[in-house]
Amino acid sequence: MATATPAATVSFPVISMEKLETEERGAAMEVIRDACENWGFFELLNHGISHELMDEVERVSKAHYKNYREGKFKEFAARTLEAGEKGDDVKDVDWESTFFVRHLPASNLADLPDLDDHYREVMKEFASEVEKLAERVLDLLCENLGLQKGYLKHVFAGSKGSPTFGTKVSSYPPCPRPDLVDGLRAHTDAGGVILLFQDDQVSGLQLLKDGAWVDVPPMRHAVVVNIGDQLEVITNGRYKSVLHRVMTRTDGNRMSIASFYNPGADAVIFPAPALVADGAAEEKEGEEGGTAAYPRFVFEDYMNLYVRHKFEAKEPRFEAMKSDAAPIATA
Repeated sequence: MATATPAATVSFPVISMEKLETEERGAAMEVIRDACENWGFFELLNHGISHELMDEVERVSKAHYKNYREGKFKEFAARTLEAGEKGDDVKDVDWESTFFVRHLPASNLADLPDLDDHYREVMKEFASEVEKLAERVLDLLCENLGLQKGYLKHVFAGSKGSPTFGTKVSSYPPCPRPDLVDGLRAHTDAGGVILLFQDDQVSGLQLLKDGAWVDVPPMRHAVVVNIGDQLEVITNGRYKSVLHRVMTRTDGNRMSIASFYNPGADAVIFPAPALVADGAAEEKEGEEGGTAAYPRFVFEDYMNLYVRHKFEAKEPRFEAMKSDAAPIATA
């Protein structure tokens, strides 16, 4: 059984991106490599997104929850607590208030209710900055993996030349009975690379490392990066997506703004040939004794499976993609 480990007992990987422009670049790249291979998470400082913009995103997001979502959440919370205290199983419930903003391939910002024009403009600017940071991170990963610059961005683009990119805006309000319900149940993320702007005053995010739950430390103006299932496949298991969860707290309302830079719907995902021992991922895939440890599949097919099994182990999802795989045109 996994145990909880205080953040102070481990050295969570934190990278100041300004060091990438100095003689300390090699050491910073090594921290990123170790983080991707052994943690599945790392935290970025001095990443290029202005503190003023991040402060405004935080301000308008917290105000939006207070003005438009808090009342509905309190109704949900009352029902959930009543059910839990009666002995009903509420372990399949998440103690969160959330909405999703789609940016690419087409934005839905104009269609979302209860967002004023200023909030829309702030989120549009923030998304543009996060998209640039995500692509910079992908190229750093390419460099660490020995892949050609732009390889991951190209794979994610699919036939239409665009990734799937969106932001989940969440609040995790105080819970008087954290023994009854989690903020968000343990899961791995389905997609590519996830960039999180989280509350620096209220903790709750944890990842599973070496059988123990470890806190992801809140840091002012930091961006948390984590690896999704698709990067595990493309790297042939060198990088791993890891289980993470959000714990409920009796105090504080944790803000979470997670941006998902994922493959396009029709993107074909498979281990990069350069990262397969004999360089023959395509030829070996599916053969006995082959060195490609993951199947080839279309991202949308994986997502259709993921939405039904999000809170279950990822390995059966990969196996299902292997057994259900049909020939995929690559021309």
